[in-house]
Amino acid sequence: MIRRIRFPALLLLFLASGCAALIFEVTWLQLLQLVIGSSAVSVGVLLATYMGGMCLGALAVPRIFSTARHPLRTYAALELATGVIGVVELFAIPLVGRVYSAQIGYGLLGFLLRGLVCGICVLPPTVLMGATLPVVARWLGATSKDVSGVGLLYSANTVGAVLGCLLGGFYLLRVHDMAMATLVAAAVDGVVAASALGLSVLEPHGTPSEDSHGLANRLRQGYAEALRGGGSQTRRTDRS
Repeated sequence: MIRRIRFPALLLLFLASGCAALIFEVTWLQLLQLVIGSSAVSVGVLLATYMGGMCLGALAVPRIFSTARHPLRTYAALELATGVIGVVELFAIPLVGRVYSAQIGYGLLGFLLRGLVCGICVLPPTVLMGATLPVVARWLGATSKDVSGVGLLYSANTVGAVLGCLLGGFYLLRVHDMAMATLVAAAVDGVVAASALGLSVLEPHGTPSEDSHGLANRLRQGYAEALRGGGSQTRRTDRS
C-alpha cells in the first residue's frame, strides 16, 4: 500500500492528468468540427470514442500490464504515450479529412467515413487514458481505506478535468490556438510522467493482492456501466 506521506503527490498527478486529458478532448472537438463540419456529429463521435476508449483501456489493464512492473512506471509510460499521440493527432486528424475528401468526396458516404476514421484516430489516446486509474488502483489494494484513496484519486482527476475544460475552452483556444493547447496538454502529461517516475523511486513496489485485482475489476465494471448509461441516455434524448 502506498505510504500516506506520498499520497498528496499522487493526487496532484491525477489532477494534472485529468486537466491534460480534457484539454486534449476540447482540442479534438475543434479538430473534428473542421474535418466533419457538424458540431453535433463531432460531439457524438468524440463522446462515443472517448467513453468507449476509456472502457477498453480499463478492460485491457489485467491482460496487458504485468503486475511485476512498478505501477507508477506503467502510469508514467501511459501518460507519456498519451502526450505524444495527442501531438500526433493535431496533424493526423486534418490529414485524414483532406485525404478522404479528395478520394471519396463530400457526400454522405464521405461524411460518415471521415467521422468513423477520425473516431478511430482518437481511440488510441483515450484507451491509454482509461488504463491509468485501474493501473494504480490495483496497486493500492481493496481495504476500506484503500478504496477511499482510489475515490480521492478519481475525484482529483475529475477536478482536473473541470480545470482542463475551463483552461482549454476559455483561454488556450480563445487566446491562442489548437497547436498551443495541444502542446500545453502534452507538456503537462510529460511533467506527470517524469514526476511519476521520480515517485516510483521513492515508493517500493509490492505484489498486489487478490483484493486489489477485485478493485480493478470493479473499476472496469464502472466504466462499462457509465458507457451503457451514456448510450441509453442518448437514445432517450433521440426519442424526445
